[in-house]
Amino acid sequence: MMERRLYPVLQRRLSEVPAVVLLGPRQVGKTTLALAVGKERGALYLDLESEQDCAKLAEAELYLADHLGKLVILDEIHRAPGLFPVLRGLIDRARRDGTDHGLYLLLGSASLDLLQQSGETLPGRVSYLELDPFDVLETGGAAALNGSTADIDRLWLRGGFPESFLAPSHPRSLRWRQDFIRSYLERDIPQFGRRIAAETLRRFWSMLAHHQGGVLNVAQFARNLGVDAKTAAAYIDLLADLLLVRRLPPWHANVGKRLVKSPKVYVRDSGLVHALLAIGDKEALLSHPVVGASWEGFVVEQLLAVVPDGVQGHFYRTSGGAEIDLVLSFPDGGLWVMEIKRSLSPRPERGFHSACEDLKPQRRFVVYPGEEAYPVGHDTHVVSVAGLAGLLVERAT
Repeated sequence: MMERRLYPVLQRRLSEVPAVVLLGPRQVGKTTLALAVGKERGALYLDLESEQDCAKLAEAELYLADHLGKLVILDEIHRAPGLFPVLRGLIDRARRDGTDHGLYLLLGSASLDLLQQSGETLPGRVSYLELDPFDVLETGGAAALNGSTADIDRLWLRGGFPESFLAPSHPRSLRWRQDFIRSYLERDIPQFGRRIAAETLRRFWSMLAHHQGGVLNVAQFARNLGVDAKTAAAYIDLLADLLLVRRLPPWHANVGKRLVKSPKVYVRDSGLVHALLAIGDKEALLSHPVVGASWEGFVVEQLLAVVPDGVQGHFYRTSGGAEIDLVLSFPDGGLWVMEIKRSLSPRPERGFHSACEDLKPQRRFVVYPGEEAYPVGHDTHVVSVAGLAGLLVERAT
């Protein structure tokens, strides 16, 4: 197993609270991570997609009570929402017996329903963690911190889902992502109760890939898809709930200027962007019109995957042309801002400098696909995506 940065965080949370919910899209590595943690703790693992394991929970309270005090891992917990009240009672019983941590690890493909069910039923008893696909610090190790471009280009092209990134060839990786998309459309999404034609949602998902990094215009998507705006908005909500699409909110500040108020929209995993657009290798990617937007979305996701707790991501744009691709706001009020360029000799645009005059950030960066870091004036530094990810991790420690 490749070492995941979330591993020690998950261990720590289990030592602090009775239940941890580990969220993430399918095939992102939740089960592998959970089993690695469970092995150290002698955990009981139950897969709620298994008929045999589900049969054990026919009398869930009696069965789980026999294992009280042991870590129980419940995979695909969204398939059994009726378990949440049972878990609440067992957690309260264990607390009375002096055990108040590390009882349950719940794995689920993210959805608002799951969050609402666990939050309403287990208030004060549960903590949430999100497992992202592989990031630059996980796939490149020490080489990534030095800006090594080989692993970064591979991660950008294939995305961070483990089976895709680790595939023995680009064609095998692409085929895995295409199968993944088909599986989500035909099998996984209907499990959440949405009756949406698979072909309709595929077209919509592909539209989002073509629109990567654009400002969200629901009405335009609705017209292109031949549905009403409410339906198009529901499609976006669904893909966002499943952690497959990100709506990056605009930065709102009292700067006396007219600001863009709609979010930007990204397909979160760059490998899925490329699969939706039938881009199979780097040469095809570099000649495709989406290349710049794909690189921007990739960098945004890599940085948001490593930011410290409490950091919020936004973009900034005014009607006058001032623009920042990514604004990171820290809990202490500090701002870091980034312009993202797919160029080996990047220069900040005038709109970036103008936006910095509005926001007065603590640090300014231009993120590019090269390896070296160097200043370009106006307190701005050019950095690699891995180098900036490393700085963000350092700031958290």
